[in-house]
Amino acid sequence: MFTTLTTPSFTHKEAAHRGLASERIRARLTEANSRYHANDNISSFIQEGELDELRAEVESRVREVLRSLVIDIDHDHNTADTSRRVAKMFLDEVFRGRYQPAPPVTAFPNVSHLNELMIVGPIKVRSACSHHLCPILGKVWIGVLPGPTSDLMGLSKYARLCNWIMNRPQIQEEAIVMLADELERQVKPDGLAVVMAASHFCMSWRGVKDDGVLMKNSVMRGAFLHDATLRREFLSLLGDKHE
Repeated sequence: MFTTLTTPSFTHKEAAHRGLASERIRARLTEANSRYHANDNISSFIQEGELDELRAEVESRVREVLRSLVIDIDHDHNTADTSRRVAKMFLDEVFRGRYQPAPPVTAFPNVSHLNELMIVGPIKVRSACSHHLCPILGKVWIGVLPGPTSDLMGLSKYARLCNWIMNRPQIQEEAIVMLADELERQVKPDGLAVVMAASHFCMSWRGVKDDGVLMKNSVMRGAFLHDATLRREFLSLLGDKHE
């Protein structure tokens, strides 16, 4: 005879009343009609102290996943603390871009009226596929054509913004567009180009298990989209380095 395990079903308000941080946050998002997909930043809906609660909640859920995988976490010294480590990893590291606000970016006006192509990269990036939560490891190159009304920012800020966007579960095609949108908002350039090349563990670690495949994609905005010569210059300066 098999016993069916059932989980009580609660509405958002009932669950929030029961003290679950995830449901309190979800209730705020729902009330504000705000999307909370895997690659969305929800930091503005998290109140002080709730990240600590989320870690504890995720740790509890991961513990149950391990039990469902028939792993004896009570006696196996290798997995006794795995649930805590995984919760910390998700919230503070690999998915940090969902739960932390954007890094501070100090921008300054283009006083010298710079109008020459600038390329930043390769920036090493680490993300996770939202389909299997497998790692995505790659590099990003950013091309900026500043204009008279553009803002300029330090090189490290490009890397910080890039990692903030990438540290979420997502697909590469959407990640690079989100990065381009954020850079356009911050810098307001006359032209923007972003190229990403990455390996996906959902293809090399599982599935077809082909570890030699890279996914490459690009986003071209403004002058890069309309000026073929500028676009060729940018791509030629990358050369074969996007490997």
